[in-house]
This record gives sequence, structure tokens and C-alpha cells, in this order.
Amino acid sequence: MQRFLIPLFVLAILLSACGGGAVAVECASDYWDGAVGACLPKGWSVLDKETLKERGVPEETIAAFRREESVSGQFPTVTVTSEVLASAVPPAAADYSSSSIRAVSVLPGYSVIETPPMDIDGQEVSLHVFSAQPVPDEPARRFYQASSVKGNIGYTITAAAPVFAEKELDGEIRLIFENVTFEKAEEE
Repeated sequence: MQRFLIPLFVLAILLSACGGGAVAVECASDYWDGAVGACLPKGWSVLDKETLKERGVPEETIAAFRREESVSGQFPTVTVTSEVLASAVPPAAADYSSSSIRAVSVLPGYSVIETPPMDIDGQEVSLHVFSAQPVPDEPARRFYQASSVKGNIGYTITAAAPVFAEKELDGEIRLIFENVTFEKAEEE
């Protein structure tokens, strides 16, 4: 259970430390660090390992992205955590994704918003969107979470935003999730 709660607490730390119709959101920059890749919309930046370490983010966090403009006094953040599994599991393994959902369902104020299917590296997983208040002295937040497996490494992608995320912010977060990959793109 701890492996799925860590991303939520990481995001709470980052957020507190930092203070209509469809919206078209486009990729402004590509990110690849050798383990995880993503497409970042305009106005999002990569948080470097030193910044993460200074903020007390657990070592399981292998990548983090932050919106440069605050929303309701919070800086929306997306983190990617990894863990070594005892054995290789198929990426679409419902058990891994379901474990993630079960682990966070016990958080104070937990409420499911939606769980649409999404694709990570050709495998269907669930995008678990929910609200919760993991830190009692801080406001409730909207979380986006998806889990996948590549070989014997389990990955969890988690985003935190204000409960009432505006459509533009929601679109930006979904763009990052829709383009996350654990496979290096072939050179053209």
C-alpha cells in the first residue's frame, strides 16, 4: 500500500512547498531521461533531482514535472515513481493497477471522479481520477493516477491539482499522461 501512497505525499509536499468547451493543448517539449519519457505542454518544467532531494521527495521518484503558473495558490505537479517487482508482470496487468486504486481508496475524503481507459506503450490501463485530502491541514486535491509495468519495474504516474481543475489544466495533465512512455522512441 505504501508504494501507491508515496506519490500522493510527494505531490502534497511539492504543492505545499511551491505554494466549458474542449481546450486544445499541445506538446511544447519532449522529455526522455533513459527510463521515462513524456510530452510537456507549454508552461511546464522538469524538476531536477537536486530540487526533489531538497524537498524531501522519496528516492522512488524518478521524474517530476511542475506547472510554472500556480492555480488557486498551488503548483500542479506530475511525478513518476518506480519500484522493482519480484517478477515480470504484463503491463496491462489489472492486478497492479487495481492495487494502486485500492491503496488510495482509504485516504481521507476519497471520492472517485472517473476511471477512463488510457494507453501506455500500447497497453490499456486505467486513468484513476479522484479527490482526497491526504494531509489533514491542507486542502483536498484532485489526483490523477495510472500504473503500468515494464519488465520487472512497476511505474506509477501521479498528478495533483486543485479539486476544481480548470479545463485547460485538466487538458495539460491528460496530455502528459497520454504521452508518458517507458520505451525509448526509435530514431527517425
